Amino acid sequence: MSDCGCDKARQSLEEYLRNEVCKTEHSDIREHLESCPSCQEEAVISRTLTDVVARACKETAPEELRDQVLARLRAAQTAAHA
Repeated sequence: MSDCGCDKARQSLEEYLRNEVCKTEHSDIREHLESCPSCQEEAVISRTLTDVVARACKETAPEELRDQVLARLRAAQTAAHA
């Protein structure tokens, strides 16, 4: 049984979603995704997960947490030099 393109599409999915594949490969994967509901679903899940992680990385820690971490780092540094 020959591969219908799913293996290749799934192997390159992350690079495809980040536009890190050549134009030919991008076109091949796009065409496959348009005709394969299973790979389309995987692409939607990957894109959603990537977007959620990107948003989470942009969030800042609460000021109180930041102050606690800095205080502990200073205390550890002081103890190390004592």
